[in-house]
Amino acid sequence: MSRSDARTASQPACPRASGDGLLPDELRAWMVLLAATGTVEQRLRSVVKETLDVSHDEFLILCLLAEQPRDGLRMTQVADLLGRPKTRLTYQIACLQRAGLVVRTTVCGDKRGVRVALTDTARELLRETSALLAGTVRQALADSMGPDQRAAMCALVPDLDDAAH
Repeated sequence: MSRSDARTASQPACPRASGDGLLPDELRAWMVLLAATGTVEQRLRSVVKETLDVSHDEFLILCLLAEQPRDGLRMTQVADLLGRPKTRLTYQIACLQRAGLVVRTTVCGDKRGVRVALTDTARELLRETSALLAGTVRQALADSMGPDQRAAMCALVPDLDDAAH
């Protein structure tokens, strides 16, 4: 039995709806999802800090920008997409800019508008570490869920199913 199988076997089974439970199925499913994402986030925090030397929140910004056109996004869009206050985002972007991972530019025709985009350095760093980071996520999910829960998660996120095999 592999290390992840042993951990998974020791995980308590997700309670099933019996019709007389206190929580409805949707709330129970949400709680399982939160627990799984919490496990992933906890594992990623240390790996991201070690490999990229950025905080987890800064890493989320880099991931968001990596999926955008090369000219990036307006700061307001980044804040909205990540659900972050603009003041906190401004600080995080400043840290990433000092590290040489993002650039800020003004939006033509809008004095207050600012765009943020990844630098080539950041793109290369993400390319170099993506397999390790994806493996960390995959293992954290495998360790925090039983087989039925993993199957349900893979049904929601098909790429996870492909990566697990």
